[in-house]
Amino acid sequence: MRGRTVKLVKMGAMVAISVALVYLIHFPIFPAVAFLEYDPADIPILIGTFAFGPLAGLALTVVTSVIQGLTVSSGSGLYGILMHVIATGMLVIVSGSIYGRKKTKNMAVVSLLCGMAAMAVVMMGANIVITPLFMGVSAEAVWSLMPFIVGFNLIKAGINGGVTFILYKRIANFLRR
Repeated sequence: MRGRTVKLVKMGAMVAISVALVYLIHFPIFPAVAFLEYDPADIPILIGTFAFGPLAGLALTVVTSVIQGLTVSSGSGLYGILMHVIATGMLVIVSGSIYGRKKTKNMAVVSLLCGMAAMAVVMMGANIVITPLFMGVSAEAVWSLMPFIVGFNLIKAGINGGVTFILYKRIANFLRR
């Protein structure tokens, strides 16, 4: 019982750090599509995923997305929450599942690259289907922005994955205690 409580507290800390990072750091990557803002929220979520597994990572994603969507990113509302859950959910499920098989540095790199690619591909479909419903724009208009959308997702996941790779081993021992 104590172990579960400690794990839950550590996961709660990862959520709090994630939300705080979004509050402190967020900026557009491409000025032409300023609504696509980089934020480092996925770093603590990925660290938690590597430490506790992909299902824990998905739980971290959902909780963080809801809290973030109701507070620091409230302007994007349900749309922002949904898109964050889909994007980061794909990233953590793929990365966490691959890394969980063999926890080595090489596997961490492979898992993060696969998660990054999966996130970019899934977000192409999610944007074509979901964005027109929430934003009142045509699928063609969204498609015309697809190079920016794909680039954004690759850059965001790449930065967050790279930082996770650098930080994880330094934090892992604390999280596993």
